[in-house]
Amino acid sequence: MSDRWPEHRAKVDHVRAQLRAVASGRGVSSHKRVVSHQVPKRSDARRKDHKIDLRALDQILAIDPVARTCTAEPGVTFLALAKATLAHGLVPIVVPELETITIGGAVAGCSLESMSFVEGGFHDGCLEYEVVTTAGDVLVCTPDNEHALVFEMMHSSFGTLGYLTRLTFKLVPAKPFVQVVYETYRSRPEYLAAIQRHHRERDFDFMDGILHAKDHLVLCMGRFVERAPYTHRYDWVTVYYRTTAKRKEDYFRTLDYFFRYDRGVTNPTPRSFLGRLLFGKLLDSTTVLRIANRFHKVFLSEESPEVTLDTFLPLSRTDEFLSWYDEAIGFYPLWCVPYRRRDYAWIADGFLAGLDDELFIDLAIYGLRQPPGRNYYAEIEAALLRVQGIKTLIAHNYYDEETFWRTWNRGNYEAVKKITDPRNVLRDLYTKTVLAPRGL
Repeated sequence: MSDRWPEHRAKVDHVRAQLRAVASGRGVSSHKRVVSHQVPKRSDARRKDHKIDLRALDQILAIDPVARTCTAEPGVTFLALAKATLAHGLVPIVVPELETITIGGAVAGCSLESMSFVEGGFHDGCLEYEVVTTAGDVLVCTPDNEHALVFEMMHSSFGTLGYLTRLTFKLVPAKPFVQVVYETYRSRPEYLAAIQRHHRERDFDFMDGILHAKDHLVLCMGRFVERAPYTHRYDWVTVYYRTTAKRKEDYFRTLDYFFRYDRGVTNPTPRSFLGRLLFGKLLDSTTVLRIANRFHKVFLSEESPEVTLDTFLPLSRTDEFLSWYDEAIGFYPLWCVPYRRRDYAWIADGFLAGLDDELFIDLAIYGLRQPPGRNYYAEIEAALLRVQGIKTLIAHNYYDEETFWRTWNRGNYEAVKKITDPRNVLRDLYTKTVLAPRGL
């Protein structure tokens, strides 16, 4: 373990001691300073877990503006990180949309945003991880050392393969403002072709979109600029995604651009003008999640939870999926984030066979209410398998175990599990993301 940061080493030693003291057979999960950005569930068994205290691991350790790298602890939020790096004219390769998502959470779960069409996810800019195993060992993992598979499998492991305690990652140049131009399309083929064209030409720094309806599709194309004639924040009455249906362009301070969705992507709370006038300034994403977790028995449904999920679709099969979706569900608006394809080690061998797509399309379905007798989550899971699509595991999951491991790479997962958590203190991925959230 590095001695460059003695205070950090003391924090890591505290985590090691806690893990060594855990008795086998007991549910274990982490206790962090900020709220979890996984979707709250009414019957989540993890609320009763023994907690490993990670709250102290929330410091930026070093920023190297020449090498364009940063080293930080996993509890650093992207708001704190972006503020610190912007002081050097730099930002992470991807800054997720909510202020209190942490860098450790972005690796262990899912991270994407409008720079993802170039870079993929935040984890794709990571250079080194420090990982504490449940035996209390400390592993320094890089893409090309003896712990390369551990490094690769930490992404999307949801805290089941040990704990990240330090990350080193790349930064890229930034400017003080972002200009966004809105392009409107009336057909999916035109829209998807425009995404492909912008990806090929790299004529913008940012690309995401809002599908307001199946025939009203908006691409939000952004670029860094030195000056702006005006700026907007979208942190009170006005909901950002709604403006994309009306405006031709917009300007933001860079920090405000990164977190323009923090008070709701396509699922703002509250939704009405009066509600936002009275409470919109108070109800950011963190506050809403805290309330939902604290009062889960009041606000959350067990039988028919609201749908919140991200679906990753090969660009070439996105139209096929949306044709099914329009017929079976038909809910809009959807958030659209093009994502540079990576053949991650956690994806099952052969799952993406035959695909030559350079881009996947994340269609985020937020705020969809389920009718009685339907399980949209299960229906979407089945539809995704038919088009070689993948969903994130942050929300409700209904896979049976055999079907689950058709998407996720069981061989790689179990190989790393033997190294980092051989006693299965942290649950396996299927149990933690499918069963435990349903109280099973």
